[in-house]
Amino acid sequence: MKWTDTHEIAMALADTMPDQDPMAVRFTELMEWVMNLPEFDDVPQRCNEKVLEAIQMAWVDEL
Repeated sequence: MKWTDTHEIAMALADTMPDQDPMAVRFTELMEWVMNLPEFDDVPQRCNEKVLEAIQMAWVDEL
């Protein structure tokens, strides 16, 4: 998974953290959680606020 795979990342986060409210997560935490997903393989430099917001919104849609 890469940073651009926002829907796949959101599905993985929803599976690994089902009780977490995506809107209550700080972007610094979200970035760390994404980078810790076993399927994730990208560099932190490709991440930005727009990417994290897209992941967060996709995660909300998964609920």
